[in-house]
Parts: sequence; C-alpha cells; structure tokens
Amino acid sequence: MRIYGGVFDYDNLEFKIRNLELTANEGGFWNNSDKAKEILGELNLLKNHLSTLTGSQDKLGYISELLDFLAEGDDHSFYSDALEEVRQIELAIYPLEFHLKMINEYDSFNAIVEINSGAGGTEAQDWVLMLARMYLRFFELKGWSTSELDCQYGEVAGYKSISFLITGDFVYGHLRSEQGVHRLVRISPFDSSARRHTSFASVAVTPDMPNDVEVEINEADLRIDTYRASGAGGQHVNKTDSAVRITHQPSGIVVACQTERSQHSNKARAMATLKSKLFDLERRKRDELLKEVQGERAKIDFGSQIRSYVLHPYQLVKDLRTGFEEGRVSKVLDGELDNFIEAFLSSEYNR
Repeated sequence: MRIYGGVFDYDNLEFKIRNLELTANEGGFWNNSDKAKEILGELNLLKNHLSTLTGSQDKLGYISELLDFLAEGDDHSFYSDALEEVRQIELAIYPLEFHLKMINEYDSFNAIVEINSGAGGTEAQDWVLMLARMYLRFFELKGWSTSELDCQYGEVAGYKSISFLITGDFVYGHLRSEQGVHRLVRISPFDSSARRHTSFASVAVTPDMPNDVEVEINEADLRIDTYRASGAGGQHVNKTDSAVRITHQPSGIVVACQTERSQHSNKARAMATLKSKLFDLERRKRDELLKEVQGERAKIDFGSQIRSYVLHPYQLVKDLRTGFEEGRVSKVLDGELDNFIEAFLSSEYNR
C-alpha cells in the first residue's frame, strides 16, 4: 500500500478508487492473497478519506449558512455553532493531513520492533520492560495487532531483549521515529541506597517486507540454532527445542522466533524477519541513511540517545532531535506518543 499526498484531491481519490475496484473485480484477484489484502486495505483507506472529505464539504456548507444567519442578526448562538463545526472538521481532517507526512517509500508497511538493553545492567533490562509496556499500550491505542517474536529475560528483572511484529495502517511510518537510543533517569528501585541511575535501551524498527519482495539468501551463509523457548518458569517452560535463532554470517544479523507452536513455524517467521532486515540493510546502504548495520551502530550509551525520560529530580520527556517536550511522563509511558511522532514527521516533512 503506497499513498503519497493527494489525500485532499477529491477527483484524484475517486479515480484511484475506481481503478482499485476494477482490479479487485478481475478474475484471479485472490490468487495472490497477500497482494489482494494490500489492495483492499488501500481501497478501504481511500474510501475513508473520500468519506471524510465529503462530510467536511457538507459541514463547510452548513458553516456558510450559519455565518449568513449571523450577519443578518444578533443571535450569537450561530457563532458558537459555527465554531463547533470548524472544530469537528479539524478533528476529521487531521488524519488526512497526517498521512501527507508519510513520505517514506515504506511508511505504509507493517514493522518489526526490537528493544535491546544497553548500559545499566539490571536497570537497563527493567527499562526495556518499561519501553515494551509503553509501546504495547501505544499499539493498543492505535488498534494495531501485535505478535511477540522473541524474548530474552533478564537475570533479575525485565528483558535483555524483546521483539514484536506489528500489523496495521502505516505502522512503519509511525514507528520509524522511535528508532534509536532511549535514556532513562530515575531513582533506582533496585538500589537500597535510593540513588539516581541512568539507563539506556535501543529501539530498532524494520519495515516488514511483503512475501513477493525478492531477497537472495544463500543457505550456506546461515547458521541455524534451535533451543527451548524461554519463559517465566513453571508450566510455561517449553519442553522441546522449538525456538529458532538464525545468524546471517556475512552481515552479522541475528533473528529469532520462539512464540509459534512448532519449530517449523518459528523458522518460517525468523526467515521472514531476516529477509526484511537484509532488504532494509541494502536500502540503508543505498540511501546512505546509516552506515552498515553490522559495524557502525551507535553504542547504547551516553551521547547517542534520541530521547530522554527523566523521572528525578524533575519529570520531563524530551526528544533531542526535535526539541519536543512533555512534562506528563506517566502519560508518555502509558503510550501517548502521538505528539512525539507528529513532531518528528513534521520536522522531516518541512526540511
């Protein structure tokens, strides 16, 4: 699904909808189910955009009538009604305006999100747990579907790493703003002296590539390991080696999946993730956005963070790329990330 701009062009929307409907009615449309679902997703999104524009045009006509009544008399209730209609239009138009900022070629794709602990030991692993909760809450608020791919528990608390596959509308377009190192400053719950600690965790976001994307993978370049899926213990511990870890030796990329029921399913999902990562690696090389993933990733440490979350001695979340700040830290950690994402996309769109 690729929609770039044009969301306010009524005639263009109608034209695109007609073409997609013709495609959907062709014989053999469902021969490629993944492609069919992508087309239907785009069709539904365009129809929603068209419905929003139609409703907003109707409201503008009503506002014009209210202003005419206001010009003819002294009944200021018409003014209040007009203001409320304008507010409703703004709320309806905002999602369309937001999509204009989706300028990356892969913004409409689903995404793979990985969170890894950095400097800080147990503190950092607990910070990964906090970030995972924050993002899961954000995904829930967006109405997206989440599948856990892999999880490595910390020795004392939290996670050494955790990864998810997220599916929904423009997932990668939203989440690519989150890629980088996140820094936490707080009074440690693990320090008996109640001292202030600084912890780091990295968030990596990769577009989940469709099945029809060609990526050449040489089986001889892969090391495939199987192991028992980790868990909290007790009856939840897996008794078989169903989890799969794949290492692509030329690039150093490691992917894993342990949440499917069988080793075969875990391997298939891990291979799909590897394909997405290799494609993304080549894309980044091509676009010169980042240096090679395997050798030049920023250290998960001081001086490399994109966002700071300070809980003590004051409370503030600040994005260091855009300067956007939010003093309601608890709201952010409960998944209210839209303002940070909007600030990032706006800064990128206005460059």
